[in-house]
Amino acid sequence: MTRRPSRGHLIGSYGLPALAVLLFLVFSLALPDTFPTRDNVTSILSNQSIPALLALGATLPIATGKFDLSIGYGLGLAHVVVMHLIVEEGTPWPLACLAVVLGGTLVGALNGVIVEFARIDSLIATLGTGSIMYAVTGWLTDGGRIVPGPDGLPAAFTGLYDARFLGLPLPAWYVLAVAAALWVVLERLPLGRYLYVIGSNPRTAAVIGIPTHRYSVYAFAGSGTVVGLAGVLLAAQQQIGNPSVGLDYLLPAFVGALLGSTTIRPGRANAVGTLVAVGVLAIGLAGIGQLGAQFWATPLFNGGTLLLAVGLAGWAARRRLRTRAAAQGHHPPADRPPPDRPPPEPARTDGGAP
Repeated sequence: MTRRPSRGHLIGSYGLPALAVLLFLVFSLALPDTFPTRDNVTSILSNQSIPALLALGATLPIATGKFDLSIGYGLGLAHVVVMHLIVEEGTPWPLACLAVVLGGTLVGALNGVIVEFARIDSLIATLGTGSIMYAVTGWLTDGGRIVPGPDGLPAAFTGLYDARFLGLPLPAWYVLAVAAALWVVLERLPLGRYLYVIGSNPRTAAVIGIPTHRYSVYAFAGSGTVVGLAGVLLAAQQQIGNPSVGLDYLLPAFVGALLGSTTIRPGRANAVGTLVAVGVLAIGLAGIGQLGAQFWATPLFNGGTLLLAVGLAGWAARRRLRTRAAAQGHHPPADRPPPDRPPPEPARTDGGAP
């Protein structure tokens, strides 16, 4: 007999997608001439592609119970390095993009090594490495901007952001591809199960034979790879090298990743939930922007949503633990008698004689 999912489980799993639909309907009714248009949807998909990629990158370390605060600094460094290689070094743009993505993987792996083998808290370690990345970014640009010459950037490179495929902006397809890859890794491969076990209880993971240090390094390396890809996309979008632009994406990325852990698979970071959360944020920000909100509304929205996301994530984790405890209480192991009953008497071997 299968147990029907409870109302609380349905709300926790699918409440955020329902909220996204509701927000879109509300803003469409309030702004019928501008919000529910194809141009607005296309703009949202393009503008939110980089925050979505960063949020997906942050999802991997969060699955192991750790945080990578260097992703904003890494984004700034990655896009500056792309511009430096193409504009100032004359490197062919495909080679420059490949070098940056591989460099992001190496930097992410270095973060994982520092966290796991130097035994430094992930928040402190990645904040330190992020500051070093920011210093390298300033050194490359000398505190200024990298501006292309009169001929501009190669059209094929800028087309990485400007082009369309099947009517949708090309960056939206990048996001879908990365989300699909992360979904396969986290939900269908042993690697994903190992990451979740490490995030749930690293001691138990070590006891059952999972090499926790190695897989945590893998998670940070994967995050760095996605950050490198986002840096390439940012360079194609901005078409200049701005050393301070990456920090603006740090908070939205963590809001999306943490809020995503409260939906679809409540209590654990997951790629589909992250996409849904980014969609809610994108619709909300686009709606309040078109309603004429002041400039401070965006950080207020992001900060408030972050607090809500952290609170909901904690609530989901506690609810999951209570559900497990209740299930164990109602189903005691078969080889152990219930605590309120005496153990059965041993069988008589004397034929029952008194």
